[in-house]
Amino acid sequence: MTTQPIIRVELPAAAPSAAAPVAGVALVTIHRPEVLNALDRSTMRSLAETLETLDADPACRAIVITGAGERAFAAGADIRAMVDMSREDHLADDPLAAWDRVAAIGTPTIAAVRGYCLGGGFELALACHMVVAADDAVLGLPEVGLGIMPGAGGTQRLTRIVGPARATELILTGRRMDAREADRLGLVSRLVPAADLLDAALALAAAVAAMPTQAVRAALGAIAAASRLPLDQGVALERRLFADLFDTPDQAEGMRAFLERREPRWSDR
Repeated sequence: MTTQPIIRVELPAAAPSAAAPVAGVALVTIHRPEVLNALDRSTMRSLAETLETLDADPACRAIVITGAGERAFAAGADIRAMVDMSREDHLADDPLAAWDRVAAIGTPTIAAVRGYCLGGGFELALACHMVVAADDAVLGLPEVGLGIMPGAGGTQRLTRIVGPARATELILTGRRMDAREADRLGLVSRLVPAADLLDAALALAAAVAAMPTQAVRAALGAIAAASRLPLDQGVALERRLFADLFDTPDQAEGMRAFLERREPRWSDR
């Protein structure tokens, strides 16, 4: 019997709902539908390794991450794999470090979320740069109800997006949100009908992939700094990155193309 890969990488044209090839976009699928794409240590390490490989590939300019099937993006961490773990297990070999590796990816990442997106699955979506959510998505952090707490960035990233009052209520009660509430709270970049999810995520990725890579990565760096730096330091970083881009060929090409009313020809195409 052939073992199916946990993480699948394919050209968007190979996906059933993709209408045409999308240059520069990778589609990454978590393929554990039998357990609602639950994220055990092996799955997350494979995902992080896959994303790091794509991040190092100059041909890849945007990444869409989704879950196999229609029931779940990722229904959380694999509780069966965690039930007998001890404090020492976490300190000796941090099983949650893979979420940090995902968050560190410099290529724009888009989580395409349908169905359950809970616990570690929600934390994975929060670690991505953007989230496209189907209208049937259900999001939440139920860890306190299991006698633990979010440990893969949930307390930090959720609080930075929705504020401490709302994050505290969601985390301490474990309450699940529907996609519309998540959209209202600013957790979702785009909310779409479930049938349109993959097409919408790939279209967003294509729009990003069409932009000049150095400018995109610089902008992502500045955006990430906004949550960790005081305003004056963040503005100073933004200005340095802005100035640095004037030493790139794409700055001259983009501005000349604008003045000449033509499409730009970016240096990495």
